[in-house]
Amino acid sequence: MFDLFPIEDYSSIYYNIQFVVILLTLLHTQLFDYTDKATHKYLAIIGWPYALFIVLFIGLRPIDGMFVDMTTYAYMFYRETVGSPVEIGSDIAFAYLLKFSANITNETGFFFICALLYIGSLVIACKNLFKSYWIYCFIALVASFSFYAYGVNGIRNGMATSLFILGISYHKKPIVSAIIIVISCLFHQTMYLPTIAYLVTFFHNKPKIYLIGWLAAIPISLVFGNFFVGLFSGLGFADDRLSDYLLSEANSSSFSSTGFRWDFLIYGATGTFAGWYFIFKKGFKDTFYNRIYGTYLIANAFWILVITANFSNRFAYLSWFMLAVVIFYPILKKQFFAYQHQIFGAVLLLYFLFTYTMNLLIPNI
Repeated sequence: MFDLFPIEDYSSIYYNIQFVVILLTLLHTQLFDYTDKATHKYLAIIGWPYALFIVLFIGLRPIDGMFVDMTTYAYMFYRETVGSPVEIGSDIAFAYLLKFSANITNETGFFFICALLYIGSLVIACKNLFKSYWIYCFIALVASFSFYAYGVNGIRNGMATSLFILGISYHKKPIVSAIIIVISCLFHQTMYLPTIAYLVTFFHNKPKIYLIGWLAAIPISLVFGNFFVGLFSGLGFADDRLSDYLLSEANSSSFSSTGFRWDFLIYGATGTFAGWYFIFKKGFKDTFYNRIYGTYLIANAFWILVITANFSNRFAYLSWFMLAVVIFYPILKKQFFAYQHQIFGAVLLLYFLFTYTMNLLIPNI
């Protein structure tokens, strides 16, 4: 357990270490090309040690009230150890994980297992998709805006999203892919949304239609936002959690701003723009990428429709967790620019600067 520094500094230390890694990566991308031996040496040196650091830093963090949801999960683990488990509902995969962990380890070990599943799934997925360049996508994923929050607080949802990415990374093995995606839904029922969106793309894999739908969702939400909040809260989607999130009052200590979040919309729009640019402007033809992009647009459009709800950030993450893949997949798969390695490093820095700014420079968003 890391207790070498004050708990209140824990997140800032995490983000600053990330900043150093990204600056080093930026420097390297400006000096060397993708195919240079120095690049492969750098990837080999930084890859596994960085992934291990993220696992240890998140998995062995102190069990403290600053990580609000963590104390709830610690209580659930305690109840499991004394033979009085908390009713978890339909998230049966998480219930089995909790029961399994309670039989073999203590609560510190339980949170380490959660971190290993959360981060290890992304490592495997990145290796499936990008081979020797996997660390580039992994750095982008862990630099994403909500990645840290869903590692230390929204733990169950975080593991579910990582499993989903792992599942789609096996797109060339449909049975394996389907099994992992089902397991992700059984970790957190809200994963039905990206799962249904992904399935839709198998029947209609035309990004243009989803892009038009995403654009239309903005004015529709501005005019009819309250209607959609009420509509979706009554659907029974993901048991009672959807209704609770959409209709309950926001905690002012956790949210300094509600209403139509233009800043978050712009953040999500970076993925929309990236997909449009590579598919329509650069002619990137990749059936799997079209599915990723379509899934992202459908899930993000759903969030836009309920963006004015107090806890809509929880639904934003149902698309945001894919954002790094949407942005960086094409640039790691095909040569588009003369100085693509340098452009990749610059885009990675800009991508992380939003995370750094919103979490450290503008806290309590």
